[in-house]
Amino acid sequence: MKNKRIKQAIKKATRGIGNAIPIIAGVVLLVGLITSSVPKSFYSTIFTKNPIFDSFIGSAIGSVLAGTPITSYIIGGEILSQGVSLIAVTAFVVAWVTVGIVQFPAEAYLLGRRFAITRNLISFMFAIIVAMITVGVLSVL
Repeated sequence: MKNKRIKQAIKKATRGIGNAIPIIAGVVLLVGLITSSVPKSFYSTIFTKNPIFDSFIGSAIGSVLAGTPITSYIIGGEILSQGVSLIAVTAFVVAWVTVGIVQFPAEAYLLGRRFAITRNLISFMFAIIVAMITVGVLSVL
């Protein structure tokens, strides 16, 4: 009985990994395309090295471009390698996963407009706060 559960778990994990590989490959290819077509000077015009402004911009971009956590790490790593500050990338990753402008209409319809607005605003603010705390803690370490 234990062996049967282990075999089922292995099959389920294998299917999950198999389903994730095309998504990860697509994101890596898309990031490569964007990285090669967007000049580094573009990032310096958007991100000014001001921690508050950069975290706000990172959170705003992440809010609009919602996605899954695994893809946010890949994209965040590439943006970080382009010279964008850690606080902006952290805010981007947190907002990417928690704020959902793209799915707002469905959320408002299913859970109520007031709830959807409140949840998204709180998530947006917390993305900025979490980014500042994370970078602050890392600078102390």
